[in-house]
Amino acid sequence: MMHFFDITNVAIAVMGYPVSYVELIGTLFGLISVFYASRANIVTWPTGIINELFLFILFFQVQLYADMFLQVYFFIVTIYGWYHWKTSTVEKKVSATTGKGRLFLLAAAVLGTVAFGCLFRHIHILLPAFFTTPAAYPFADSFVMVLSILATVLLARKKIENWVLWITGDVVCVVLYFKKEIYFLSLEYLIFLGLASYGLYHWNKTLKHG
Repeated sequence: MMHFFDITNVAIAVMGYPVSYVELIGTLFGLISVFYASRANIVTWPTGIINELFLFILFFQVQLYADMFLQVYFFIVTIYGWYHWKTSTVEKKVSATTGKGRLFLLAAAVLGTVAFGCLFRHIHILLPAFFTTPAAYPFADSFVMVLSILATVLLARKKIENWVLWITGDVVCVVLYFKKEIYFLSLEYLIFLGLASYGLYHWNKTLKHG
């Protein structure tokens, strides 16, 4: 059974690139989840859970530890978002954060990236029993992690700025995953970039029309 979750267990080959079952399932459900998020549809949350579980396994095996821990956070916030959207007596409308809120997001992104980057840079020294290999690109990985944390909270609260953060993170992910030779996931994030851009457009249109 554990062999199924190994990244060497190939499901399909795309233009000569072997795609593992873990990468394939995580990628497909990620696409589905982001599509429904762009439509402000509650299905984004259950499909997101499947995406998170499989990417957790994938990122551990390619030493992107910040992304791995990010999936744990995603899982918690996904449960919150799903509950929040489902139980709200009044449908929460799309809104924008204040100027002060945007400054907070910027400060949190910078400080969080530095703090987590330093942590994951040394995690193989701090926890050698669990992480035998040094983290790959700890600061770029941490930047994506922090942006994703902030964006997920904003998504759950239907704040339009979540898409700006997703777009920024997606650009970094396309390059980062390509350099780590997980090409199928890199391609997925290129598609995510398009979906996030559409989400920003769609939510902005909704915001203007109240």
